[in-house]
Amino acid sequence: MKKTITFACLHFTVAFTVTYLLTGSAVIGGAVALVEPAVNTVVFYFHERVWKKFESQETNKVNDNSEQGFSSNDMTLAS
Repeated sequence: MKKTITFACLHFTVAFTVTYLLTGSAVIGGAVALVEPAVNTVVFYFHERVWKKFESQETNKVNDNSEQGFSSNDMTLAS
């Protein structure tokens, strides 16, 4: 949990600093530092859902291929 909190603080600081340097406004920098991480968190949630679906499809492909028989890598010569 400490790592998450320190990363959030770092994220807010970077967002504020970059925006402040680009705009010269502490108010806009503060607003972006609060809004951007919140939006990013929501986007990350949906990204994870899509990614898990993608991983699940890949796992199903691998399982389907292994059930069809031997692959060329599985074949060995009998002594």
